[in-house]
Amino acid sequence: MTKSALIVGVSGQDGSLIAKLLLEKGYRVVGTSRDAASNPFTSLRRLGIRGEVETRDLDTEDLDGVLQIVEEVKPDEIYNVGGQSSVAESFKDPEGTMRSHLAPLMTFAEAMRNADYEIRMYNAGSGECFGDIGKKAADETTLFAPLSPYADAKTVAHVMGLEMREREGLYVANGIAFNHESPLRPPHFVTRKVTSAVKRIAEGSREKLSLGDLSIKRDWGWAPEYVEAMWLMLQREEPEDYVLATGISHSLEEFVAAAFGCVGLDWRDHVESDKSLFRPSEIRANRGNARKAEQDLGWKATVTMPEIVRRMVEEEV
Repeated sequence: MTKSALIVGVSGQDGSLIAKLLLEKGYRVVGTSRDAASNPFTSLRRLGIRGEVETRDLDTEDLDGVLQIVEEVKPDEIYNVGGQSSVAESFKDPEGTMRSHLAPLMTFAEAMRNADYEIRMYNAGSGECFGDIGKKAADETTLFAPLSPYADAKTVAHVMGLEMREREGLYVANGIAFNHESPLRPPHFVTRKVTSAVKRIAEGSREKLSLGDLSIKRDWGWAPEYVEAMWLMLQREEPEDYVLATGISHSLEEFVAAAFGCVGLDWRDHVESDKSLFRPSEIRANRGNARKAEQDLGWKATVTMPEIVRRMVEEEV
């Protein structure tokens, strides 16, 4: 029988990439958005799958709406990858950020309890939850120490996922994913901000690219690989939590240098550091240890920062 999947946040980078992966595996794919009627679903169109994905309007805070869509779709798997995803924006609206990540867990938990069959849920966590871990690579046993409203929300959502699983017996797997990029990132994310500016400057723009702290280090992975791990997590007999990461960190300066290098330019001629873009609290460095995912799932990130940058710049240019 054909499996069905419900993707909460299908218009985003991860939601669109999961949709593509599941379609390739023969799933019926239904995606939700707050504004499905007017949403252009640009990422789905870029991937060439808009016509294959069914879309529905859904406010995840509306319990009746959630119960109705689960009854209608009868999903075997739910991928909860929606919510406010920008760390910078979370400082401007901490309450809204928290609600956007907790609401779907509360309402879909009720739907999963009411179902007369097992529904499996992937809950998207974040390496941001670990905070500033310096040179150490965080794994599933590392304590959370969030430094932003976004990380606060993801931390609480992670704990809620654990409670759903351990106290109520629901199938919930938390993926603690470090930064994962692709050309589908929205323009306000720093990686796309950089690659989009590289394109314009290579075409003759005289602008200066303004960025915050160039010394911060991040563990950057390739998003299409990470959604494969998300699917693998839901194929296990028992749900568990997994860190998804490359294990290698690079500074933002290195990312920028690589991006400008792709078009033969010296980044120092085109970039300035703007202190107004520094965050109120910042993670200086992070990276993850995904050994458990490799052992249990057979998954390992193979695309690292230089190749990610090359692919993103080539897509822009």
